Amino acid sequence: MSETQTAPRTDRRTAILDAAEQQFAAHGYDGVTLRNIAREAGVDLALPNYYFGPKRDLFDAVLMRRAEILNAARLQQLDDCLRTAGSAPKVEAIIRAFLRPLLTGDHVTEQGWKNYYALIAYVNNSPEWGGKLMTQFFDPVIQKFIDALRLAMPEVEDRDIYWAYHCLSGALTLTFAQTGRIDTLSNGLCKSSDLADAYEHMVRFTTAGFESFRAQKKK
Repeated sequence: MSETQTAPRTDRRTAILDAAEQQFAAHGYDGVTLRNIAREAGVDLALPNYYFGPKRDLFDAVLMRRAEILNAARLQQLDDCLRTAGSAPKVEAIIRAFLRPLLTGDHVTEQGWKNYYALIAYVNNSPEWGGKLMTQFFDPVIQKFIDALRLAMPEVEDRDIYWAYHCLSGALTLTFAQTGRIDTLSNGLCKSSDLADAYEHMVRFTTAGFESFRAQKKK
């Protein structure tokens, strides 16, 4: 098949993924139909099903597309962190490796990534989707970070590390949502859209939280 035949199909496929991402982020899974997605993408009604199958498979494809990018970037950051630190990585360095690819860089201002982060916030807060889909798409990488934190804090119990991660995940989810709540609360001093500022504050706060369990063990 020639390039002139394949290029339009690739464009339509991407358009469908972009449209589905936007629709799912704005309306949730149950509030969206394949008809809505086709209309938003500007394609024939049959094409979302043709390329991706039923709505649930398209939902998974949307989540996977950027999850693969984020997971690869975070694993590279973690590998760099561990290679530099050797057998004694610092908690802050691990937290930075975890958050930096998510909250810094030019991509965070792109509308597609904003839609994706809003979608992740929706999924992670959903009893229906959170446990299943976050486990499917992100847990293998997260477990590697948990292992690194164990290496950094061998004296801290696993239960404490998992609860500390739970708090980090909650802060990250709220940051992804960009609800504007902190804008109102701070009277404009803080901006929920300023992910780089959120990154620096989250690193400092969550590092102190993780470290507090080690300090408690030393008492």
